[in-house]
Amino acid sequence: MKRSSGMISILPVLAVLLMAGLPGCEEKAGRTAQEAAPEVSASVASAGVIAAVGDSLTEGYGVPEEAAYPALLEKKLRTAGHPFEVINAGISGETSSGALSRIQWVLTLQPDIVILETGANDGLRGIDPALTRENLHEIVRILKGQGVVVVLAGMEMVRNLGAEFTTAFRGIYPAVAEAEDLLLIPFFLKGVAGDPRLNQADGIHPNEEGHQIIAETVYPYALQAIERLAAARARAAGER
Repeated sequence: MKRSSGMISILPVLAVLLMAGLPGCEEKAGRTAQEAAPEVSASVASAGVIAAVGDSLTEGYGVPEEAAYPALLEKKLRTAGHPFEVINAGISGETSSGALSRIQWVLTLQPDIVILETGANDGLRGIDPALTRENLHEIVRILKGQGVVVVLAGMEMVRNLGAEFTTAFRGIYPAVAEAEDLLLIPFFLKGVAGDPRLNQADGIHPNEEGHQIIAETVYPYALQAIERLAAARARAAGER
């Protein structure tokens, strides 16, 4: 993953991780989404449910659950008077194909909004960007078919993988967002990627301070999603 301009190259670190199978970059065999996602607390009064769907960057690999961005986002929303429950539905190592395979399970959480962050592991594995793009389209179509408001988190890839690949990868997210009329976070790791002060020793996974910045980045898009949700609820009420 890279910053859009001037990012420090981290390919050597990525190569080591891919060869060594560092937890958080490799798929975790036998680990189901049901086991990975936290239980929903029925006692929490809520205006709705936001499911944060993604890989280790969402799950919060290497940091306490309460320090990962979904928990921080929920706290920030509630402090601002938006009592939404934010469920961390991230699984370390997940690719876009994995996200597609479990999207029906995500729907059992009854989300009103989904923040979709996936594809980074596709890029690290050199998966054809066309497949990643099609997986994202299909995930979004399934979610929208159930009336879910989707926020798509954009990703970028290290320059060292080649200009053709990185350009194609970068273009996935705005193309899907435009085609599906989604809210798009241009770069999920803005201000975090490539900064050793904000990442763990592996150079990829954000530390607690990095997750705080991610929560700040996601927050305004979550507010826009809540506005879209309120408009959709108002239309539905008017049609009754």
